[in-house]
Amino acid sequence: MIDEGVIKFNCDWNESDFVTETDISELLSVRNDMFSLKLIGYDDEEKVGYGNISIREKQNQFIISGSQTGHIEDLKKEGYCLVTETDIDKNYVNCTGLTKASSESLTHASIYFHVKDANAVIHVHNALLWNSLLNVAPTTGKNVPYGTRDMANEITRLIDEEDLLNKKILAMAGHKDGVIAFGKDLSQAKEVLLLYYNKL
Repeated sequence: MIDEGVIKFNCDWNESDFVTETDISELLSVRNDMFSLKLIGYDDEEKVGYGNISIREKQNQFIISGSQTGHIEDLKKEGYCLVTETDIDKNYVNCTGLTKASSESLTHASIYFHVKDANAVIHVHNALLWNSLLNVAPTTGKNVPYGTRDMANEITRLIDEEDLLNKKILAMAGHKDGVIAFGKDLSQAKEVLLLYYNKL
């Protein structure tokens, strides 16, 4: 069974529409591009959604696709939320939106915290891509589960030990088919991801 989509952090969810001055049109567009490639989507056999995407709002706040929205082909603003506060040590997320923050929010938070010029993060699932990147690109420990403090802390290790800052892509050894790319903006994050995907 796929271990996907289950929120593992403590979440304070303010269930209301979030306010932002950020133009999210590109976020919506790139997410739907990922859906069309089945890099974000829904596993009919396992009955679970997969993949998520975010952009930095300001400082360590970010707008991220909601938990279990992978099945939605054309995800609109109501399928996103604004993460206003995270505390990795306390396994805590505070968010505002009509949906709860993605189960991978702590990992996105860790990238935004540790990579100051990262302004977009894309988490996808693809078996061929994952297998091609395992232990070739920066790779998280195989015993580190997604959506946890340990996964968030792996970002620091990959920066220190595996040149994550330059490669901007990682494989999640303990999260089957999981790959994360990031960039200074959505265009760069998508470009990094598709650079490897198009080689398959």
